[in-house]
Amino acid sequence: MYTRPLARLIDQLQLLPGIGPKTAQRLAFHILKRPKSEAQQLAQALVEATEQIGTCSVCFNLSAEDPCDLCRQTNRQSEIICVVAEPRDLVAIERTREYKGRYHVLGGLISPMEGIMAENLRIKELIARVGNEDIQEVILAINPSIEGETTTQYLKKQIKLLVPRVTRIAFGLPVGGDLEYADEMTLARALEGRREI
Repeated sequence: MYTRPLARLIDQLQLLPGIGPKTAQRLAFHILKRPKSEAQQLAQALVEATEQIGTCSVCFNLSAEDPCDLCRQTNRQSEIICVVAEPRDLVAIERTREYKGRYHVLGGLISPMEGIMAENLRIKELIARVGNEDIQEVILAINPSIEGETTTQYLKKQIKLLVPRVTRIAFGLPVGGDLEYADEMTLARALEGRREI
């Protein structure tokens, strides 16, 4: 139905997460409507990103430099490590501008159904950091999914004896949410994470 280059572009766009056939088609047609220079800039940005971005050897965040900018910042609290599953989770926490410690990116969550075991993640590197640095608290900022719960419990067992304090971020109701529509797990987490006012 499509000329070969267009069909290939649509196929490649569908490889992106959350992009189905119709969205890929819409994006392809949008790209083709724009000036050729914009398509070339997009292609160049993709090539540069894949060639220049790697992972930080300290925290495993995505970075074009090693160590990354966050690990080089001397004003961050070096005795606290916040553990996240993916770099996008780190970005979400940084956007709050509330957390001033260090990070550790696991690179995923334990998921036996997908063949991802503890040894496939950067857990041994976390244990080494906790053992070699003067860490006073490890914050587990991991989503409360089945895989997240499995990973959290595994990490807790592995690092509990190595650090004075292991905490987890509180989960609960979003601002503007209604109790009536919240599921049981969300309400249970909201109750567990309550604090004095």
